[in-house]
Amino acid sequence: MFHTIPAAIAATLLERGTLLLNHVVAAEPAASERLRTHAGRSIQLQFEGWPVWLPPLPAMGFRVTPAGLFEWCGPEPLLAADLRVSIDASNPAANMAQAMAGDRPKVDVAGDAGFATDVNWLFDNLRWDAQDDLARLVGQAPAREISRLMRGIGAGVREAVTMLSALAARRPGGSKAPPDPSAHR
Repeated sequence: MFHTIPAAIAATLLERGTLLLNHVVAAEPAASERLRTHAGRSIQLQFEGWPVWLPPLPAMGFRVTPAGLFEWCGPEPLLAADLRVSIDASNPAANMAQAMAGDRPKVDVAGDAGFATDVNWLFDNLRWDAQDDLARLVGQAPAREISRLMRGIGAGVREAVTMLSALAARRPGGSKAPPDPSAHR
């Protein structure tokens, strides 16, 4: 019974994430138009090297709808996806740091080239306008200030991640702590 709880939570999160993705796609008419030409095609996301200490991810298969949006295909992997995207997930912390710095993790794509080109266009051009959505709830002026504050926090986090990554890269052996100078006394 308890092993089904994380699976149910993951499925719920994937359903909500799909709704957010569709919200962002629908806000950009060019994105929906590009996807409409691929209606019925499917994408299978695979996370290679997922750490065993983390709960397993559900299957991430998505189908493009006639409206130019995405639908999650459920917890079972797609057997014949038109596009397979394999993401290196062997180090989730490093992937998160790359994402915070604005970089993409290592990705391998196999399948329909035209579909892959349009999906890549989505990655390169779609951005969630959180300020606009927030303005609908709290008004334009507070939303502008909250967004400005969040951009500042985001910039600080990105800078910290970049600095920590640079420090970790300079140390011999990666994340080993420097020797304690008081140990030789």
